Amino acid sequence: MTLKSKGIIMEIRAGAGGDEAAIFAADLFRMYTKYAQSQGWSFSVIDSNRTPIGGLKEISFEINGPNVYEQLNNESGVHRVQRVPKTEKNGRVHTSTASVAVLPKVEATEVKINPQDLKIDMARSSGPGGQNVNKRSTAIRVTHLPTNIVVFSQTERSQPQNKEIAMEILRAKLYEKQQREQLSQISQERRAQIGTADRSEKIRTYNFSQNRITDHRLGKSWHNLDTILDGKLDAVIKAFKKSSS
Repeated sequence: MTLKSKGIIMEIRAGAGGDEAAIFAADLFRMYTKYAQSQGWSFSVIDSNRTPIGGLKEISFEINGPNVYEQLNNESGVHRVQRVPKTEKNGRVHTSTASVAVLPKVEATEVKINPQDLKIDMARSSGPGGQNVNKRSTAIRVTHLPTNIVVFSQTERSQPQNKEIAMEILRAKLYEKQQREQLSQISQERRAQIGTADRSEKIRTYNFSQNRITDHRLGKSWHNLDTILDGKLDAVIKAFKKSSS
C-alpha cells in the first residue's frame, strides 16, 4: 500500500499514575502542538476528556501539513515521566506514563470499507460535565463489525460533518491495523531491528530531576528536557532520520 498522507490523527491517553499521568498527557499535547506551530502546520482537537486540575485523560487531534507523518510517526508508544508531582507533599519522585498513537490520515481510496460492515449510532453531543451542547442528536458512533473498532465524533454541529470525521478516524485505525499485520509477518530478527511499533512499548523517559530525556530505541539522551517539552523536537526527530539513513 502506498501511503499518501498529508496529516495525522494523534491520540494521547493517560496511563499509570492517576492525576499525574493526566497532567503528563496534557504536557505531551502541548509539546506536539507547539512543535506543529513551529513547523507552520495546523491542528484541531477532535475529542478530549479533561480533568478538573488541568490534565487530560485522553485527547485526539489532527495535525495537517506537509511531511507531518514522516516527522512524527516515531512518536507512537509509551512515554514515561519521572518527577515530583505538584500534589506531592513529601517531595517523592513519581513515575507515570502516557501512551501516544500516531495514525496517518488516508484517503478513502486507500482503505476499502464495505458499508455493510458498519454499525452507525447517533447520540446527543455533550460538553463538560455532561451538559448537552446540542439538543439534536449530532454525535456519531461508528462500529466496524469485522474488527470491532469503535470511533466516536461529536466535535461538529451536524451529523454529516461528525460522520465524515468518524470515517476518517476509522480509515486511519484500519490502515494502522493492516500495517501491524504486515509487520507481524516480518522475521523476528528484522522486527528486533525496527521495533514492533507497539503502543505498549516504552519508548522514552522524561526525567525532570536530571533535566534529561532518553529515547530507549536510539539509546540516546538529551539534557534539555524543558526545551523539548516546549516543542523544540528538532534534535530528536533528526536523530531518528539519521539512524534510518
